[in-house]
Amino acid sequence: MCSFVHRVLIAATAVAVAGSAGAQLLPSVGLPALPPVSLPSGDVPVVGPTLQDVLAQPGAQQAVSPTLDTVSGLSERISEAPPATLLQLRQLRLQELVRQHPRELEFDGTGQPVRRAVLVTVDPDQQSLQLAAQAGFTIIADDGGAELGLQIVTLSVPRNLSARQGLKRLRSVAPRLQADFDHIYEPAGGQLFPIVGTLAASQGPRGGPRIGMVDGGVASHPSMAGASIEQNGFAGQPQPTGHGTAVASLIVGNDGAFRGAAQGASLFVADVYGGSRAAGSASSIVRALIWLASKQPQVINISLVGPNNRLLQRAVQALRTRGIEVVAAVGNDGPAAPPQYPASYPDVISVTGVDARGRALPEAGKASHLDFAAPGADMAAALPGQGYANVRGTSFAAPLATARLAITGSAQRLATEARPGKGRVGRGIVCGTCRVDPRAVRAK
Repeated sequence: MCSFVHRVLIAATAVAVAGSAGAQLLPSVGLPALPPVSLPSGDVPVVGPTLQDVLAQPGAQQAVSPTLDTVSGLSERISEAPPATLLQLRQLRLQELVRQHPRELEFDGTGQPVRRAVLVTVDPDQQSLQLAAQAGFTIIADDGGAELGLQIVTLSVPRNLSARQGLKRLRSVAPRLQADFDHIYEPAGGQLFPIVGTLAASQGPRGGPRIGMVDGGVASHPSMAGASIEQNGFAGQPQPTGHGTAVASLIVGNDGAFRGAAQGASLFVADVYGGSRAAGSASSIVRALIWLASKQPQVINISLVGPNNRLLQRAVQALRTRGIEVVAAVGNDGPAAPPQYPASYPDVISVTGVDARGRALPEAGKASHLDFAAPGADMAAALPGQGYANVRGTSFAAPLATARLAITGSAQRLATEARPGKGRVGRGIVCGTCRVDPRAVRAK
């Protein structure tokens, strides 16, 4: 079983590294020993897009490089491995994430990474907190967010208990608490690894739209030299990343033939990773949203995906109550993967990606609802420092929809711009002319 898994990883990585500019940013590490997962054999049908199906799409190597970004520099032909679905590769990726960060992460019982021995509660009452303390839970953070009217209390579970066991006990001793795991969220396409470089320079706000962004840090780049960008860190100091840089450039970039979809906007960047793939927790995202709310943006872009979480859901509801729109990517683990959040919350505008011919990306996830599609392939975005990459993924469709939403002012007005597409595209394709041809900027 494991040998098959290794063959899939080896083969897919070879193709991904050969064809993806983003993969060139990755460190070279050895192939890890992975725990077994259920994989197809014999006449068992493969559900969802197979890795081979996705790689058959032009330029689709970028779609799998995030899934396989923990291995590099290996070679074997993809045809030598049986079909593997994106869903299975997602399971492998999450297993490897926890394996690489055993002190920080564990699983919640459903295969989702969470912060080890940590739980989060929202708006707890004092009596319930006292009951929790009597049962051995300790308060490790108490964050008030006046901008969203939320109080976030983070608890460490009693010694020798897992987060899963701790949540079961907490719900038993203090059933009125709105408690949950501190789930980990991932970028919905592209690379997260921090890079050696400088952050995009901070510029004062302008008179245009105000847009928030929850992601990794944004690196300096000629396309954003004159942009209004303010960054803040919620998992340590902000660190420049390829993912955050690409997303930001699609919103406010301006450099020769390269044009972001909301030039002149003020962009507020909340880095929830601080250079660590073990970060990006629900609590850090919510603290980021509280800060962003204080900047009074019209819309916030979240090109991250993860499971349903009580704390995150409450924060999204609070943002919408204050008239702030939230746009989120549906993810790239295929339609067989579980619905991803925050895109699947009813208060969020969910966005998928299409290629240059208006076809829905086969690797796009399936949210509980789908609002719009935007270009998510056959397009250029900024690389940290200088130059451009040919990017692919719903991560890069979401910021284009975010930009247009900020400019039009409402989802209803945005819907009037939507044009038909092929496949599952929600109400249609928006910002269809925002794609920058990779050839126009000599994208790698």
